[in-house]
Amino acid sequence: FTRAAELGNADAHYRLSLLYRDGEGVEKDRGKVVHHLEEAAIRGHPDARHDIGCHEWNNNGSAERAVKHWIIAATQGDDGSIKFLINAFKG
Repeated sequence: FTRAAELGNADAHYRLSLLYRDGEGVEKDRGKVVHHLEEAAIRGHPDARHDIGCHEWNNNGSAERAVKHWIIAATQGDDGSIKFLINAFKG
């Protein structure tokens, strides 16, 4: 996946983020997870955008940024982001 990511493939970036998150074949590295998620999201990957929203919500305490990411992912067709948005606004 590394070569494809270097060539700008969004799915390759997303898959690398999962490998670094889970430590599959590589050492776990939170910084690389976020880097590859951001690269994939910039290239229009809705799952990556959703996961960045989760990262903002859970790790950075930024509900506003999380919601922005989930809105973008939802407009790209990510059903999980729609569910997260509903829960975020339930109050």
